[in-house]
Amino acid sequence: MSAVIADSNPTIDLVAVKNKQHQAWSSGDYAVVGTTLQIVGESLCEALDLRAGERVLDVAAGNGNATLAAARRWCEVISTDYVPNLLERGRTRANAEGLPVRFEQADAENLPFADHSFDVVMSTFGVMFTPDQDKAAAEMARVCKPGGRIGLANWTPTSFVGEIFKLIGKYLPPAAGVKSPALWGTEARLSELFGERTNSMLIERKNFIFRYHNASHWLEVFRTFYGPIHRAFIALDAAKQDSLAVDLLALAERFNRATDGTMVAPSEYLEVVITQK
Repeated sequence: MSAVIADSNPTIDLVAVKNKQHQAWSSGDYAVVGTTLQIVGESLCEALDLRAGERVLDVAAGNGNATLAAARRWCEVISTDYVPNLLERGRTRANAEGLPVRFEQADAENLPFADHSFDVVMSTFGVMFTPDQDKAAAEMARVCKPGGRIGLANWTPTSFVGEIFKLIGKYLPPAAGVKSPALWGTEARLSELFGERTNSMLIERKNFIFRYHNASHWLEVFRTFYGPIHRAFIALDAAKQDSLAVDLLALAERFNRATDGTMVAPSEYLEVVITQK
């Protein structure tokens, strides 16, 4: 995701916002966390009812969960992200399984593909983080064929992950005017982004379960590897780091449903299948 940005709101420096986001997602090692989310990509590909031979584009693909799921179904897959290291991690996974995937660095807000190039365009917990939401949605719709499908997995605002970003925002407020990524996890915002272009929009509320040894283990992993949390700790002084850690642990325990000392924390997301006009 890194190129010219539409000036949909001239009061917001979207370039600066994108640069900060790029630094965040390039830090740590998201692949360590991303790999645990593989089941979401598999579920989305089933919801999309993928057919062998279809051309599929994975947008903001991270280390390739949905990419690999589509390739396992004999689709022709192009996997894109604006973080080269994540694409490399996806390429390593595809090579290990002998899956013929094409990996390409690309900006979700300025996709380097012709109109109507793909039967299916999808993104799992990726495109929702773009600064210019309208441009990203328009790009996904543009490269998808008439009658094709757009598939999304987006955290909801009240989910565990949604609450994590709200908490980080209390310590490091986002740029004024930038829409929350969690809006992609609401039916109202999805209708605004895609409604005029769709024949149908099927939305199912699902949960991904974060499973860790305990809440402290979860925090250690996310603080070390999950870019936004990793960068948040770097940006804060020692006292605020300690305070953020306490708040994150409390949040994890609030969502934790385990009673055996481990962590089993559901995080709600929307699984979305949009059929283009």
